[in-house]
Amino acid sequence: MAALRVLPALAAALLLAAAGQASKYSREANEGLAATGGKRREAGEFRVVRLNQVWEKAQRLHLSAVKLAELHSDLKIQEKDELSWKKLKAEGLDEDGEKEAKLRRNLNVIMTKYGMNGKKDSQLVDTNYIKDGTESDTLDDPRLEKLWSKAKTSGKFSDEELDKLWREFKHHKEKIREYNILLETVSRTEDIHKNVINPSEENLVKEEILHNKHRELKEKLRSINQGFERLRKVSHQGYDTTSEFEEPRVIDLWDMAKSANFTEKELESFREELKHFEAKIEKHHHYQKQLEISHEKLKHVEGTGDKDHLNRNKEKYAMLQEKTKELGYKVKKHLQDLSSRISQGLQHNEL
Repeated sequence: MAALRVLPALAAALLLAAAGQASKYSREANEGLAATGGKRREAGEFRVVRLNQVWEKAQRLHLSAVKLAELHSDLKIQEKDELSWKKLKAEGLDEDGEKEAKLRRNLNVIMTKYGMNGKKDSQLVDTNYIKDGTESDTLDDPRLEKLWSKAKTSGKFSDEELDKLWREFKHHKEKIREYNILLETVSRTEDIHKNVINPSEENLVKEEILHNKHRELKEKLRSINQGFERLRKVSHQGYDTTSEFEEPRVIDLWDMAKSANFTEKELESFREELKHFEAKIEKHHHYQKQLEISHEKLKHVEGTGDKDHLNRNKEKYAMLQEKTKELGYKVKKHLQDLSSRISQGLQHNEL
């Protein structure tokens, strides 16, 4: 696997100024083209100050309409988790600070994912679901690049299947990136722990925290290895027409579920839930496509000077943007819940 890259700390990332000028159409939509959205944004898009800071920073970057909607969904999930943590903290249920540390790691992942961590080489190419071509980005791993090159020239895939396979490769790349961030965080924590001279009860607690982090790393690495084996098999043999699922995230979940400690009845129930989840993802993809098409139309109509036509397109764009955000949040929340259930099953296997 390609060498793991060390990523910067979140605190430094938040202090770095955003590059680039504002995107006019995304800015207009996010200032509240829809009446309901406008009222909410006057008081701040999110209830957590630092998430508002991230969101405001994103408005100043050249992110596509789809990327902004995806970021919004990620931040809504982060907001939910942070508000839940504040309640736990008030009740004295996060004494070791592990849940708070995990929230920081999650936000660091989000910042990196959307190119807001301050490192030029980690910024994402401004692509989206409809425009993501097979040459628009790199995979940052020689093994993945080799597999992708073989698949493209094999003649085993239609154009539609190549687009689908490319999404699987990009999904795998994101899994590796998230693993790198967590690994760097764990390594930093271990260095601090090793420098402690006198062991104490507090240090025993920290050892348990590190154990949990290593377990999380192990689960992510297992998912990465399973994902790579699948990509290797598909790249060489083509798609299996009898395959149950097509969406990369669903395939990952199903592969891991089969390794977890589920009864046959539980596994069958999980399979049915994954089918519903995949349908939800497909619906989200549909709105992502429509949002990008609407954004392109908005840019075209703006140049015509027809105010009535422009206002109608703005309204449609705002509606599609809100719907895409809403579906994105539901997809990510559902993914979070399903992943948590599998994680518990895998942990039970280790006991």
